[in-house]
Amino acid sequence: MSSLDCGGIFLLFDPDEVNVTRAEKAARIAQMLDELYPAPPIPLDHVDPYTLLIAVLLSAQSTDKKVNEITPALFARAGDAAAMTTLSTAEIADYIRQIGLAPTKAKNIRALSEILVVDYGGEVPADMAALESLPGVGHKTASVVMAQAFGVPAFPVDTHIHRNAARWGLSSGKNVQTTEKDLKALFSKETWNRVHLQIIFFGREYCPARSHDLSTCPICSWAASKKRIAQEAAKGPKGKKK
Repeated sequence: MSSLDCGGIFLLFDPDEVNVTRAEKAARIAQMLDELYPAPPIPLDHVDPYTLLIAVLLSAQSTDKKVNEITPALFARAGDAAAMTTLSTAEIADYIRQIGLAPTKAKNIRALSEILVVDYGGEVPADMAALESLPGVGHKTASVVMAQAFGVPAFPVDTHIHRNAARWGLSSGKNVQTTEKDLKALFSKETWNRVHLQIIFFGREYCPARSHDLSTCPICSWAASKKRIAQEAAKGPKGKKK
């Protein structure tokens, strides 16, 4: 049995050799993530719930970096729902043209801003169901806003968290909905908002989607099964079998 020292935390088990439960893995992963990222920042630049909502909506099929590059100009022109409704869909699309699905996102931004003005006095509702009813706002986007804007415990699961939960043996879910349910059961509710950000930052720094050697990763190297490590080692740089 091998050991790994990460930030002073010794991990002394091999999931293939001893009966390690998901809960035990989650506890050790939480320790490591707290050591690495004790206070993870919110990746998307914003000043209030509305600008966060728009930024999260824009981040779908784009990067946080690119969103942070284009939103200052957009928010300088229309930093709240009322101001956004004074712009046409074409004008909004022009501000966000550098990111994917810009025409659709512009249409949704215009439509949801009108709803916020008419139904909510221009404010973003701190309610999951109300958020999910807005154009272009799915469960993950609503969860991010609830967690990061209002501090309500939520566990937004994107493809990166979904992938790492599978690699680490924390979930065998075939979709993000099942993965979210599994992770919520493993981590205490008061840590959800922090842990989901920590996993994102860890993924970016240590655990990329492609060309990743699980055997050298600070978490995958001990949390992933030998079968999983072998499977990913057999994949080429584009994630396909060699």
